[in-house]
Order: sequence, then structure tokens, then C-alpha cells
Amino acid sequence: MSRMPGDAGTEQTTTVIIGTGLSGLAVAAELRRYGVDSIVVDGLDVLGAGQPANTSSLQRCDAADSGSLRERNEILRHLRNYAASHSVDVRNTTRAVQLTMLEGPGRDAAPQWQVHTPTGILVADHIVLTRCAHSQLRRMLNDFGIAVGRNVAAAMRAIGIYLVGVGELITPSPKEVLRQAKTVGQAISAKVNPDRPYPSITAFPATGSLAALGC
Repeated sequence: MSRMPGDAGTEQTTTVIIGTGLSGLAVAAELRRYGVDSIVVDGLDVLGAGQPANTSSLQRCDAADSGSLRERNEILRHLRNYAASHSVDVRNTTRAVQLTMLEGPGRDAAPQWQVHTPTGILVADHIVLTRCAHSQLRRMLNDFGIAVGRNVAAAMRAIGIYLVGVGELITPSPKEVLRQAKTVGQAISAKVNPDRPYPSITAFPATGSLAALGC
């Protein structure tokens, strides 16, 4: 992560992860294992209409499964300990409020992204969203002027946005979230360091009855 010259309120990083819960921390941990920089901010999730071109405002989508908080909290504790001991940049008090798409440096280059927060702007090549509905994602893509086919996740990956813990009808279990986080971590790492071999990674242990995440 670095400050951009001439703008004390703007930081450059490889990936911004929107959501400081289980999904966001799992992705951040995977990226850290691959040596990829990331900043994790509080997730206000997706995305309202009526914004200027290439901009969407982020809207919160909160839910929780109160019957399985113990298991969920156990995994969260593991991830938080990992983040603290490995200097993962987690900003629990920083809230993403707007997402802006910037044109890439070349004609066919992937876009960059600006994540606006109350304290400044984070600029990144990759965005990870962790809590949102598919209808909201489709609206966001429409706001950005991007054609949406049947596969919303594929359309978002094509512009550098990845989804973890986002279910269409049923919210994924923590075990499935960890699997998704590993896949996304590998995908981003492959783009950042295409010649670097993947290390051997063991997913975080998940025992017992695992909690369902909030959307």
C-alpha cells in the first residue's frame, strides 16, 4: 500500500476488500499468504442507482443467523488473530460509501477502482465484495454501463470485482466461504504475480456445525 503523490487523502493498493466480517477476513488472509497487498474496510455493500456515470453508492445489507453465532465467532476469532499476527491492513472503523470505476491506462486494460471513504479514497486494481444481493449486483453493473448475462459473477470478474460469501438465494456456509476465499485469493494472485508458483495452502479448519453468514 502507498500514498499517491500529490494527494494525502488517496492511497494505492492492489485489492480493496469491502467487508470486515468472515468473508472479508478470509480473503485478506489468503491474499496475505500469497504476498498480495490488500486493505479491508467496513462493508456497506452494494449499490444504488441514480449515481453519476461510473459511480455507485454502497448500501448496507445486514442479516445474521443467531442460532449459529458461536461457530461463526470461533472462525472469526481465528481469522482476526491471523490478521493481527500477519499485519493485515484491516480498518474496522473505515466505511466504504462509494465505488467509482476508472478507465485503465490502455485501450484494452482492465479498469481501476476508487473506494471512497469518509477519510479518503482507496485506489485498487481489484475489489472484493462480501455481502450483497444478485439484484443489487446487476443494478451496479447496469450503472457502470456493463452488459449483464446470466453469470453475474463472471461479468464482475471481467472488470476486476470478485464475490465471496454472496449467495443468490441461500447464504453460503462458512466452509463454502473459506473455499471461495481461497479461489479468489488464487485468482487475484495469478493476475498480480503470473509467474509466481502457488504455495501449498491448507484452508482454515472448520469443525462442528458451522454458522450461516449474514447476507
